[in-house]
Amino acid sequence: MEEERKESQKKEVNQELTESPKFDFMREQIKERPLNKKKLLRRTVLTAAMAVLFGLVACLTVLVLEPVFSNWLYPEEPAENIELPPETEEILPEDMVLDDEELEQEKEREEEPERTEAETETAQAQADMREQIDELALYRGIYSRLQDLGAEVSHALVTVTVVTSDRDWFDNMYESRGQTTGVIVANNNREYLILANAEPFKGEEAIHVTFYDGSQAQAEVKMTNPTVGLAALAVDNKAVKETTAEGIRPAKLGSSNYSSLTGSPVIALGSPSGVSGSVIYGVATSSGNLLHTVDSKYKLITTDICGSSDATGVLVNLEGEVIGIIDQSYNDAQMKNVISALGISELRGTIENLSNAVSEAYLGIYGTDVTQEANETLQVPYGAYVTEIEMDSPAMLVGIQSGDVIVSLNGRMVGNYEEYIEALRNSTPGSTVNVTVMRQNQEEYKAMSFPVELGELN
Repeated sequence: MEEERKESQKKEVNQELTESPKFDFMREQIKERPLNKKKLLRRTVLTAAMAVLFGLVACLTVLVLEPVFSNWLYPEEPAENIELPPETEEILPEDMVLDDEELEQEKEREEEPERTEAETETAQAQADMREQIDELALYRGIYSRLQDLGAEVSHALVTVTVVTSDRDWFDNMYESRGQTTGVIVANNNREYLILANAEPFKGEEAIHVTFYDGSQAQAEVKMTNPTVGLAALAVDNKAVKETTAEGIRPAKLGSSNYSSLTGSPVIALGSPSGVSGSVIYGVATSSGNLLHTVDSKYKLITTDICGSSDATGVLVNLEGEVIGIIDQSYNDAQMKNVISALGISELRGTIENLSNAVSEAYLGIYGTDVTQEANETLQVPYGAYVTEIEMDSPAMLVGIQSGDVIVSLNGRMVGNYEEYIEALRNSTPGSTVNVTVMRQNQEEYKAMSFPVELGELN
C-alpha cells in the first residue's frame, strides 16, 4: 500500500510540473537547420575529383614502378640477334660428281685411325648428305631424260588447223578454225603422211600444218577411216622448208601388246591438256579393254593422266616409240578427262591402208574369239564367232547369222577373230569371196558356204 501511495504522489507532481506555465519551454519543438544544397554539391564534386586523382596517381605509380620491381625480382635475359641461314646455292649435276682429288681425299679419310664420337657424327652427316644429293641427282636425271625424249618425239608431231566457212542467219560469211594433233608416220619420198583425228575434216576448205619449228605448209586429206575416226593427211615435200625437213623424224611405232604395258611409264604428247605442245607424264593403268567395231577390234589403253576431254596426240613409251593414238571418244562419263588411247598394234593395218590410199573391204559383222572352254564344253569350233550382224550389210544379205562361226574366208583358214580381220583386210572391195561358216544344227555344227560380194568401208 505504501508503494502505491508513493507512485500516486509522483504522478501528481509530474502533472503539476507539466501544466505549470513556468515550464512551457520544455514543450517547444526543436527546428532543423536548413540544408545548403550548393555547398553540399561542391563538397561532393570535390570528393569525387580527389578520388579520381588519387586513382590516376595510384595507376601511374603501379605502371611506372611495376617493371622496376619485376626486373629487380625476376631479371630477364637479353634478346639474341636473329641471323638467317645463308641462301643455299643450286647444286648442278656436275657438282655432284667427285673429281680425282676429292676421291683421293675420301680414300685418305677412310684410312685414317678411329675417329672420335664427334668426328663420327660429322662423317655420318656428310654421308647422309651425299646420299640425298645422289637421290636428287637421280630424280633430276630421270626428268631430264623424259624432257629430252619428249623433245625428240615432238619432231614427229604437227598441229593441224582446219579452216571452214559458213553463213550465219543474216547470210553473212564467217570462218571457223579447229585444231587437232597429227603424227608423221611416213615419208614416201613425195609427201609426208600424217595421221590425225578425222572429225575436224568435215566440210574443210583449207588445212594448215604447223611443224615443230613453227613453219607451216598446206595439207590435203588422203583418206579417212570412219570406223576408228582417223584420217591420213598428205603434205607435199616441196612445200616444206629445207631446214624444217632436216629436223623432221617420222614417229617410231612401237607395240601395245607386250604384257608389261600396264603399270609402265608413258608420256602424253601433242595436246593432252587441250593446249598444243603440252606434255604430261603418267602410267598406263590398263591395256586389256577391247573395242569391238564392225569387222575389227581395237585395244583401248587407259592411263592415270588427267587431261582435257578434247585431248589429242600420242602416247609414247620410254623408248620414244608411239604405243597409242589418244582418243577420248570412248571414255565413259566418270572418266571423261582420263587420257585414253587406241593401241598402235591394232592400228598398224589401218595406218598402212590410209597411208597408201587403199580402201578396206567391208563384210559387216561384229565378232570375237571362241574360247577354249566353249570349244571343250559346248563343242563350238574355233574361228571368228559372229556376235552381231550390221543391218543391210553384205553378210546380212547373203544370210550369215549371229552365232555362226567363220572358219574360212576366200580360201584362207580362220582360227580366231584376229585372223578374220587380217584375211578381210587383204581382200579387195567389190570382189566376190567365199565365206565358210559353221552353224549349229540341233546337237552339232555343220559347214555352210556363202559367196559374198564385199562392200567398201566408208
